[in-house]
Amino acid sequence: MSKKLTNWLVYGGGVLFLLINVVAILTETYVLMAIPFALAAVAAAFLHLDKLMFFIVFATPLSVTLTDKSFNVGLSLPTEPLLAGITALLFFRFVQRGEVDLKVLRHPITVSILATIVWMIITTITSERPDVSIKYVIARIWFVVPFFYLLSQMFKKEQNIRTFYWLFLIPLCIAGLYTMYQHAGNGFSKESSVWVMYPLFKEHTSYGATLAMFFPISVYLVLRKSEVWVRAAAFFLFVVLTAAIVLSFTRAAWISIAGAGVVWLLIRYRVNFNALVIAALVGLTMLYGYREELFQKLEKNEQVSSDDIGEHVQSISNVSTDASNLERINRWTSAFRMWKERPHTGWGPGVYMFEYAPFQKPHEKTIISTNSGNRGNAHSEYIGPLAEQGWPGLVLVIVFVTLLMVYGIRAYRRAVSNEVAYLSICATLGLVTYFTHGFLNNFLDMDKAAGPVFAFTAVIVATDLFFRHPTGRKQR
Repeated sequence: MSKKLTNWLVYGGGVLFLLINVVAILTETYVLMAIPFALAAVAAAFLHLDKLMFFIVFATPLSVTLTDKSFNVGLSLPTEPLLAGITALLFFRFVQRGEVDLKVLRHPITVSILATIVWMIITTITSERPDVSIKYVIARIWFVVPFFYLLSQMFKKEQNIRTFYWLFLIPLCIAGLYTMYQHAGNGFSKESSVWVMYPLFKEHTSYGATLAMFFPISVYLVLRKSEVWVRAAAFFLFVVLTAAIVLSFTRAAWISIAGAGVVWLLIRYRVNFNALVIAALVGLTMLYGYREELFQKLEKNEQVSSDDIGEHVQSISNVSTDASNLERINRWTSAFRMWKERPHTGWGPGVYMFEYAPFQKPHEKTIISTNSGNRGNAHSEYIGPLAEQGWPGLVLVIVFVTLLMVYGIRAYRRAVSNEVAYLSICATLGLVTYFTHGFLNNFLDMDKAAGPVFAFTAVIVATDLFFRHPTGRKQR
């Protein structure tokens, strides 16, 4: 595009922006004021798509979800309309020019993502509620295309990976400061910790999961050699993030960070992978053999969720009186019953929350159970797909997570420099926190969780493809 035409677009757009705002104020039709921002987004998409994508990254932690209660459908603003627009633009560019990065598309991780989307489309055809499933699949596509594919192209520049980390972490800490301010007004009580992050996050578990994903990155930014003021800023963000994680009272987030720490130690000290798998299988076999004794032991734990952090940690294993833990078991057993009824194609993507009520047993219900389909999903990134997409859905999730770990570690080992290696391993550890948390919750239908998950995936694919050491051998 010529410089003259670009200037005309900029100046013409500025004049149009002023005129529309004047009309909106004079007529008190304030909804018109959204038009200039829509036009600006369109212009940015054509002129500077990378800058628009970075704006979306920055806006994601601060986005607000508007929900249509009659259809129980939410839309995050301003991010999701922009993501949908970028997806449409890239699709039309592909149709028009046929331009696509085949190296990225042929990567095993990309293939697993595409296979998952294809299977979601197939199970949408057999869905109990096709309207819900169609919206769910479309939303997954507009998360994957910008956050995974577009960012994988932008991450061909090493600096862009670091820029992404900063641009998401800063507003995430702003959200944390807002939440802690609200929380302080309620005496930092455990009860208020569930909702004080609203409207930036729906509740504390999704908030805690997103915070936990960026904990490894905050540590990396503090330890990285750079200017004093940069490290000071990084340390401030680390302190804010740590405080926000602790005060979120999200037990799964705490566990996930510990899990990421263990994985890092195993990678750092080169623990033999085969020996680790064998040890894990032996451990799982022993747990299964002693399952009845273990469950009896857990039932004796009557420590419930509490304001005291120590007691709150103890309540993690309470499956006798803690309502939160019991409700998860209720959701999981309901999901398994749904799967047994439709084992191959499930009930349809996104449908679980609307259909699980009849599968609940009276003796398994808790004080927070509902039949209205308005209190969340299956509380698991593994069991949810099993109920909604049948056994292939679960297999595809396991394959995806396995590939992330295998190629994440490979990208770290074979990176061309230590700097790139640490950028890659931070993404891998961030994904470890999410998919550890995923045993107890699932948030891939939310921009604040899906965005980082697919962006971290893009980091792994980009570093594995474009920043591999010329020898192709392990460097660390």
